[in-house]
Amino acid sequence: MIGLYRPGTSALHRAPAGAKVAALAVLAVAATLLVRTPLAGAAALAATLVAFAAGALGVAAWAAQVWAMRWLVVLVAGSQWIFLGPAEAAAGTARVVTVLLLAAVVTMTTPTSEMIDALERALAPLARVGVDPWRVAFVVQLTIAVVPVVGSLWHRVAEARRARGVRLGPRAVVTLLVLALRYADEVGDALTARGIAPAARR
Repeated sequence: MIGLYRPGTSALHRAPAGAKVAALAVLAVAATLLVRTPLAGAAALAATLVAFAAGALGVAAWAAQVWAMRWLVVLVAGSQWIFLGPAEAAAGTARVVTVLLLAAVVTMTTPTSEMIDALERALAPLARVGVDPWRVAFVVQLTIAVVPVVGSLWHRVAEARRARGVRLGPRAVVTLLVLALRYADEVGDALTARGIAPAARR
């Protein structure tokens, strides 16, 4: 659900990374506070289409992002429908999807290195209270980098099960979890070998 950077020359591509991240935070709060009805949710989703157009990403990229989060939509909409009713479910799901789509616009129009640099600069004042801005920024960068890896692992699991004529089910999730944990161990070992191990492992 996190879009990968796509080089371009649009207005959003040229905008400073810090400004885009700050705008994302403001818009996420606004969506949370203002999207309370299905109509407002539809308007918010329409606004994300405008954002994709501003980034010269197109409707196809927007649709691909929505498709990528289809199971999350089902989960959020279904659970809220049961406990809150259809109107609240529609509004709540629209809020979640809107924020995720806006985040996708930012990641698709901003190189990861620029986002991390902006985050490190923003966190610099916290160094006075013991927060390591570089370490926090590095963790965020690592998290972003791992998202497509997990997607690739899931694709491998799905392909393997289809090749055996086995349908996806709970066992596929367990297999994905095992592969993800194995990958995490490999990353941890690589970081340790390079002297960038988390404090807990030092």
